[in-house]
Amino acid sequence: MDDSAIIDLFFERSEQAVEELDRQYGALLRKTAGNILGSPQDTEECVNDAYLGVWNSIPPQRPAPLASYVCRIVRNLAISRLRRESAAKRNGSFELVLDELAELVPSAGNVERDYEYKELVQTLNLFLATLNYDDRFLFVRRYWYAEAVKDIAAAMRRKESWVSLRLFRLREKLRKTLTKEGFSV
Repeated sequence: MDDSAIIDLFFERSEQAVEELDRQYGALLRKTAGNILGSPQDTEECVNDAYLGVWNSIPPQRPAPLASYVCRIVRNLAISRLRRESAAKRNGSFELVLDELAELVPSAGNVERDYEYKELVQTLNLFLATLNYDDRFLFVRRYWYAEAVKDIAAAMRRKESWVSLRLFRLREKLRKTLTKEGFSV
């Protein structure tokens, strides 16, 4: 079933919409949440919360593409859950992913930085547009989906050391881009 048919089911308020969404994108959502949370129980709960979020937002939303929309919801829920559960302590692999970019990207939690944050998002989008397919694939899989280096290496049929080096070079390229655009890194 294609995205528009699934969205139509949501507009009809059919419970089959959630079943079709799970059939189409459930594995992707579980992988995304699992990369962040690490716990199968937390992952499943997060995915179910994402389905509820989609149910509550469609209608009136008619997202295109649907996969990106639901991935963003599950990712945001997983990050919120991780922050709640590890407020006083650091938590494994996702914290490592955030640390890799932390020194480059300013925090968006400050109202005074709202304008700078929007400029940063635009600069990041332009940066990603300049990358070739493989580099963009690496960057997104690591820093959006929080995938482990070994999993990315396996997907690309490369050595882990190659992926790590490439990610390092991409971070350096991003650092230069951000500095050139006037962001303090």
